[in-house]
Amino acid sequence: MNMPSNNLPNGFPKMDREFIQALREGIDIVRMIFFIRMRDHLMEKYPEKGKRFAQMLAGAILNELFGTENPEKGFSDFAHENAPLIEGELKAVPKNFHDLLIPLTDALRMHFLCNHQEGMPDYSLAVLAKARSYGILLEERNVPLPKGFMELVHRIGKAYGLIADRDAVGKPN
Repeated sequence: MNMPSNNLPNGFPKMDREFIQALREGIDIVRMIFFIRMRDHLMEKYPEKGKRFAQMLAGAILNELFGTENPEKGFSDFAHENAPLIEGELKAVPKNFHDLLIPLTDALRMHFLCNHQEGMPDYSLAVLAKARSYGILLEERNVPLPKGFMELVHRIGKAYGLIADRDAVGKPN
């Protein structure tokens, strides 16, 4: 994948669309892992509310963390009605999911980078600030290089069964 040398004003090199798409796929793997872990945590914490509640709440928590919104009325109403619960669960992420703080930090930063590269509004700065306020964003961690991020994604994706091993020709093992 080509990374042209022309720099953007803030020092990030301009990346091609294929490369950004690959990074977004990596971000989505981290998001899936967080969703699965959060859903399972919520099903254990609120067994009386059922699986559907846990799935919707996990999705709303994930969306809040990454600054995305599900526009469908049922989901947006659910998120609004459960805003205090969503905030409480986000504040508890460092305690409940300490092992995911590095992948989440890196995914949030790559999310910001991809949005910036695609000229999206810099609402991502607010997302990073909110993640920092919840104790999720590890400020002392260096911003990952894209290759390092993708290697991390590959390792954890394999560990969670979301990425299959491939041989030298790209066929699943």
